[in-house]
This record gives sequence, structure tokens and C-alpha cells, in this order.
Amino acid sequence: MIRVIQGDITKQAVDAIVNAANTSLLGGGGVDGAIHRAAGPDLVFECRMLHGCKTGDAKITKGYRLPAEHVIHAVGPVWRGGSHGEPNLLASCYRRALEIAAENNLTSIAFPNISTGIYGYPKDKAADVAIATVNQFLEQPSTIQEVTFVCFDMENLTLYQDRIHASQ
Repeated sequence: MIRVIQGDITKQAVDAIVNAANTSLLGGGGVDGAIHRAAGPDLVFECRMLHGCKTGDAKITKGYRLPAEHVIHAVGPVWRGGSHGEPNLLASCYRRALEIAAENNLTSIAFPNISTGIYGYPKDKAADVAIATVNQFLEQPSTIQEVTFVCFDMENLTLYQDRIHASQ
């Protein structure tokens, strides 16, 4: 099942929330900063032990003070016009987050709109990649039963709702 809501990803009571992380995994602005602030200082400590993460990949930590048991840190691409592998890298970070969740026997996961903030990925193109990747993953057997796209703004909410409705 795929859901779309508008809200704060740090408030989601799911098995894992996905952090739109940078390659250092040590926090930043936007969603990344909000998740680090809400989880508390233990998250940064654990992230230091992971020694960063490559663009298109993801790594898992505990959720600490968050309602979610885990945080999956996915590093999306910076938009450079679309001809530098950005769609494949964005799809890869969604796929890797789902794979890691399934490997850890998680059943519910919540995603932000990865790469659409300071990384500048066009929201409509990012929504297409995110939804297609999640739909493709959910066609295969796994432990994942519920995927929630948590949209911070109305523009993303509308984009995701329209695309998910059209894909059903």
C-alpha cells in the first residue's frame, strides 16, 4: 500500500523514516537537519561510525528519540540538468532504502521528497522517479507492507497524489 500525506516526517510512527541525507551523514539543512534535531545527539554519533555514504546509496541507524525505530539515510543526487545520471541515482537511493528496510524485516517506511530541496531536483521529475521505483519494488515479494510519502509542501502533495492516483 502506498499513502501520501502532508506533514512532518519526524512525527511518523513507522518502522523507518528515510532521511534525505548528504554524503557525510552528519546532518545538514532541511529534512536532514530536522531529523537530526528530533533524534538527538546519539544519531550523529552513530552516523560518524558509518563513514559517510555514496550518492544513490543508503545506510540504516536507530531512530533514537524519533517515533520511528530506524532512520534510513538515503543520499540523493544534486540536479545538474538531468544528463549526469540523476534519475538513475535518485531511483537507486529509493530502491536501496527499500532493500535495507526489507533486509531488516521492516514493514512500514516513510519517505520525504528526496533531492527536491536544496539539491534542486525538479519536483515533478523526482515524483515520477520515486513513485515508479516504489511501485516496481512493491511488485516483488518483501516484508514492506506500507510506504508513505510525507510531503512537506502542498506542491509535492498534489504532484504525488495525482501521480499515484494515475498509476493505480
